Amino acid sequence: MITLQTAQNALKTIYLEAISNQLNSRVDPVFNMIKQSSADVYGRNIIKLVPYGLNGGIGAGDETGALPESAESNYVNFTTSLKNLYGMIEISDKAIRSSANDEGAFVNLLTAEMDGLLQSSKFNISRMFYGDGSGNLVKSISAVDTTNKAMTVNNSYAFGEGMLLDFYLSNVLDASMKGVEVVKVDHANKKVYLSTISSTFTDTNKANYTVCVQGSKDKELTGLGALFDSDATTLYGLTRANYSCLMPIVYSKQSTDTFDEMFIQKWMDLVEIRSGYQPDIIVCGGDTIYDIMDMLSGYATNIDSSNLTGGFTSISFCGVPLIRNRFESADNLMMLNTAQFTLHQLCDWEWLTHNDGSILKQKEGYATYSATLVKYADLICNRPNAQALITL
Repeated sequence: MITLQTAQNALKTIYLEAISNQLNSRVDPVFNMIKQSSADVYGRNIIKLVPYGLNGGIGAGDETGALPESAESNYVNFTTSLKNLYGMIEISDKAIRSSANDEGAFVNLLTAEMDGLLQSSKFNISRMFYGDGSGNLVKSISAVDTTNKAMTVNNSYAFGEGMLLDFYLSNVLDASMKGVEVVKVDHANKKVYLSTISSTFTDTNKANYTVCVQGSKDKELTGLGALFDSDATTLYGLTRANYSCLMPIVYSKQSTDTFDEMFIQKWMDLVEIRSGYQPDIIVCGGDTIYDIMDMLSGYATNIDSSNLTGGFTSISFCGVPLIRNRFESADNLMMLNTAQFTLHQLCDWEWLTHNDGSILKQKEGYATYSATLVKYADLICNRPNAQALITL
């Protein structure tokens, strides 16, 4: 006999480990390369002691002369708060009862719910990884179609059917556009169709609007967007201008530059010269990866490929894997040293439990039960100066 307790036991003992493994190792080719650690977590914050610069107690001298003066290494504290990452499933009481005497139907029910949760979580964690922590899904809204309840955005691939969105007008939540559902996404025309649209969200004031996943504004992971934000004066609680190690390379291609293999290699070498670390992956925005493939196809040899963590495969440039960032429409290159990133976490993925120890809880006033998967974590880069963003 299948009961609510049976469902809870299955979520704990069968599905949790499987979904945790998927979310830790099969989210995104770059994210999968980053180590995860519970170190440096203090209460609600992450405080990480990071060395920078060179040890001054080094030198050469005479055989019988004085030894070099000793000098301590330089250290600085990187500080950020743990971000709360949630994923929810919902099962109706009717669905549980209808499968009460059919274990196969029950397994199919739970598996379908977990697959949906897994796909949505992978999508959003990957999106956060490339974001700036603000939760804003678009850099620009180019048009608003109030008749068809649609907006045209710079990159529609940050959206998916079923997502629930909050719209902010001049940083204030538009109450009539809270929890708006994405009905359809037209990627060819970069249009996102919505379940509702307010009278204030018009083509006239579209520039004053920002769009976030429900409840996520300014609460997401400190992703790559924050690292490369040239307008941000602080990072990890420190003033960037006071520490050169906090300054990644950010460069816009000039009209006098030629985008070829020499151009790419030049910037890879500059990253290593400035930081002492060589990029181990290149992330391409827009159509850049196709331009590089076309460039490499001009050689007489085959294009090299690389096998990445999580079962991903990529082409490579001089042995360095290249992948495409599906959330970035602008043509650019991110040159990253993933060994310098750590996802610091309070714990691995766990089910949120209630006072009685249960996982599934009835939604008040509804014949449905919900369960919440949770993880408290944030991303820190030890060497921002070992990363580069080249806009083409």
